[in-house]
Amino acid sequence: MPSFSQACSVLSLWKQYSNARIFPDLLFDTEETLRLILVVLFLVLTFDLQPLSAQLGVFQEPEANPGRPTVSTPATLTPVGYLQFETGLLPAYHSPEFSSRYSLNEVVKLSVAPRVQLLTLAEPIVHFTVDRTTASRVGDIFLGAQGVVYHGEGAKPTLAVSYFRRVYNGGAPELDVGSPINTLVLLASADVKGFHYDTNVFFTELVQGPVRRGQFGQSLTISHPFLRRFTLSGEIWHFTQPFLESNAVGNLWAVSYSARKNLVFDAGFNYGLTGTSTSWEAFVGFTYLFPRRLWKTQ
Repeated sequence: MPSFSQACSVLSLWKQYSNARIFPDLLFDTEETLRLILVVLFLVLTFDLQPLSAQLGVFQEPEANPGRPTVSTPATLTPVGYLQFETGLLPAYHSPEFSSRYSLNEVVKLSVAPRVQLLTLAEPIVHFTVDRTTASRVGDIFLGAQGVVYHGEGAKPTLAVSYFRRVYNGGAPELDVGSPINTLVLLASADVKGFHYDTNVFFTELVQGPVRRGQFGQSLTISHPFLRRFTLSGEIWHFTQPFLESNAVGNLWAVSYSARKNLVFDAGFNYGLTGTSTSWEAFVGFTYLFPRRLWKTQ
């Protein structure tokens, strides 16, 4: 992995290249400043520059704990003190509220203690078509926390509980599971004979005008590694739809690739199994654990 000195050499070569170019001063300064910023960001994200302790063999690279792209979330938490970003694109087609929907999804996680993790979920942009009318909006934003009740190992499951609150309603049409204002989730994760499973039970509150209704859901994800860096995941999930007096059920399949311990790419699809489920969803994205601890350990 490139060291800090190698990264500085790259920046030095970039500076020499930039100085050799001939542009009007104002344009040159603006373009080169932006490009230099992009180069620095690229080096940080791609080369994963480590502190001096890493060069001395003391530093251990933290490992990401992806929650995407499945409905189920792991009961285990991310490493304490590290920010984890889960970013993805989700096209969806033929649902009760829309004919097509494209959204950018972002989940940010930060474990502040071995048993406590803070989370933010957001859709920065949603582009959709409803009744032949196309529009774009900022999606919903949720804040939440997850706590581990029991640390398991091997076949003994890790048990956790999480709570989310919707703090912003963007007004974009929702997927078949809706956009609950309050969500309580019970989580369990374990490894059994080479397979890993995550299972969640959801208790949510949906709001439509002045009416509030309870919603219940379950999900089960089973994953198995193959070809060293790849993992195949299959999932079945179910949510009640109280306002439609129906049920949404889906079958999801995904493949993930671990480029590094702290960087995992994923892609897959979900197929709705009932008439009120979103017919098709596709997704592609990545999970990135920023390799800098936000505070020093004791």
